[in-house]
Amino acid sequence: MCTECGCPFPPGMVKITTAAQKAVNLVAPPHTLELHTSLMRANVETAAHNRAHFAWADVLVINLMSAPGSGKTSLLEATIEALGNRVRIGVIEGDLETENDAARIRAKGVPAVQITTGQACHLDATMIHGALHQLDLSQIDLLFIENVGNLVCPAGFDLGQDANVVLLSVTEGDDKPSKYPVMFRAADLVLLTKADLAPHMDDFSLDRATSNIRRLANDAPVHAVSARRPNSLTQGLTPGLTPWLDWLEGELDRRSFPMEDTP
Repeated sequence: MCTECGCPFPPGMVKITTAAQKAVNLVAPPHTLELHTSLMRANVETAAHNRAHFAWADVLVINLMSAPGSGKTSLLEATIEALGNRVRIGVIEGDLETENDAARIRAKGVPAVQITTGQACHLDATMIHGALHQLDLSQIDLLFIENVGNLVCPAGFDLGQDANVVLLSVTEGDDKPSKYPVMFRAADLVLLTKADLAPHMDDFSLDRATSNIRRLANDAPVHAVSARRPNSLTQGLTPGLTPWLDWLEGELDRRSFPMEDTP
């Protein structure tokens, strides 16, 4: 890890908080953009810089995206319980306000950094860079970024992650992939969460949800999961967490970075 990499502060006012310190207010210094300069170029460059940090530390980084209330934090809690004794996990939480989700993760004994974005409806690479400097990446194998709950904006910002995992709760409706194609087209894995409730949702079909994802020319795996009732039987499936945990372990097994100079 670098100690002074010269990366810019996040745009506007962003709070980054760990359990051991008070919120740090980061205010962007004034700067000038040249005409015809892509507004996304700075994010792309910072994401590449983040990726170098993660590669140096050999950390697998998963960007979790979904609408609010789809069960991202519950999924993380269940994942920590399942893998915590074998895999060193860290979490970056993104919300407009509060540290509620980071507190839930810390209660599981896992380091968590909270980013409160104020009015921003997504995380960007610069926010992640500020947060990752609050973590000891050498002590982490698997880093989850829980993005701000939103099915639109988060899909447009590279954070330096290795994979995008999109959650779709059965309570949201199986037509969401058709309504929000950018988000679901960007998914490397789709998890149909709260699957134990599917028998009570007459307007949700696991098959229709999968079909709508396939119509986006996305052949990513689609798995039904239930973080809180992992043993329930749903439409002939046992949701559980096994497909999700197997996918994670497969991704971890494929990680083999050569040691690099500190970025």
